[in-house]
Amino acid sequence: MVAEVTLRDVAHASGCSIATVSRVLAGTRPVGAETARTVREAAARLGYRPNQVARALRSRSTGIVGLVLPQITNPFFPALVRELEHALHAEGRALLLADCDDDPQTEAARISAFLDRQVDALLVMPVDERHSRDAVASAAERVPLVLLDRGCGPGVADSVAVDNSAGMALVLEHLAAQGRRRPFFVGAAGTASAAVERHAAYEAGAGALDPDGPGRVALGDFSVEWGRAAVDRLWPSRPDAVVCANDLIAVGALQRLRQLGAEVPGEVAVTGFDDIPLAGLADPALTTVRQPVAELAAEAARLLGRGGAGGAPGSRRTVRLTPELVVRASSGSPARDVTPGH
Repeated sequence: MVAEVTLRDVAHASGCSIATVSRVLAGTRPVGAETARTVREAAARLGYRPNQVARALRSRSTGIVGLVLPQITNPFFPALVRELEHALHAEGRALLLADCDDDPQTEAARISAFLDRQVDALLVMPVDERHSRDAVASAAERVPLVLLDRGCGPGVADSVAVDNSAGMALVLEHLAAQGRRRPFFVGAAGTASAAVERHAAYEAGAGALDPDGPGRVALGDFSVEWGRAAVDRLWPSRPDAVVCANDLIAVGALQRLRQLGAEVPGEVAVTGFDDIPLAGLADPALTTVRQPVAELAAEAARLLGRGGAGGAPGSRRTVRLTPELVVRASSGSPARDVTPGH
């Protein structure tokens, strides 16, 4: 076995004291530039690696943030995880990931396991606004915790998410400008806050296109399979716009409409939400609401760094970020509005 290189070894090789070597490698106190260079060169030459476990025991800080998310198979989440890792790494923190497969009980177990491993903080994208609340509230009393993308109700923890209502309003305004007058909403059932907010925003705004619009709703889950199945339910009513609560639903809807011979966007427009990479690759390319993923991650990291665990509910911060509508081919003007030569 290769012996572990110690601070004492680096001190001997650099000609500096152990205390000086420790200050250089930990960055805790200023050290002269020449001395710092000598120490770092000696450490690199010997292959010194700091003992993170020992450092954590001394500082009572692991430098680790636990992230609990609903389902890693949703392409929106890996993009957000990537930005979170970058934002936390820039602060010298590491990210550990747990998938709870959209199950509140599994989510509670994952949160508990992270706390047992002494993580410094938690990021949680709750499965369900109501059923996730107890586990999240309990954890927020023990470590800094930020809710990301989804909420658990007021006062539970700091949270950052996109403004779902504003995003849906952008979709409906765009469809109205395109002359669409018979929208149908395909969303997700349950009480995940993103699902609830997008559904509510559709119901609040669809009446401007058609008084009967708010009632044309089908709820399932955030999946391609549900998007396909929903089209079989809604297509007999011949809507001229299918407003989907996320891009996975929208891609499924596009696939099924194509199988049924429907012209998109000639007969029916289709819109999504999130702007996952698949949205631009769909056929036709999908009009959708882009979430500011890098900004979500940066704001989550900032909120984690601002405070400790516990605190009065009134001190909780809720941040809502502005979305952007990305218009692509799936929501062009209805065929009846297309003028020859245009």
